[in-house]
Amino acid sequence: MSLKIRLARGGAKKRPFYSIVVADARSPRDGRFIEKIGTYNPMLEREHPQRVVLNGERAKHWLSVGAQPTDRVVLFLANAGLVEKPAFRETPKKSAPKAKAQERAKLEAQRAAEG
Repeated sequence: MSLKIRLARGGAKKRPFYSIVVADARSPRDGRFIEKIGTYNPMLEREHPQRVVLNGERAKHWLSVGAQPTDRVVLFLANAGLVEKPAFRETPKKSAPKAKAQERAKLEAQRAAEG
């Protein structure tokens, strides 16, 4: 059984509130879970102490057993000092503007600087 540490959504419409849960990877997002190890309230300010509440001891246990956290939960665990912060991924060059669009942008910048 592969385990995931992920968010389960709760709260009202347009007022999200998430539980940080350990669940079987096959179970639905808001469905059956094994244990609730914390909460996340995105409606609060970033510095608010109740924005992310996490039981670090239980999170360590589940990580040692082999549970895989999702991307968002990895950030919470990294901020709590339980795992390494994920490496910052650069924007792919493929999504950058093509040559002609870059030339146009340079010309527009020059025109704006002149007048």
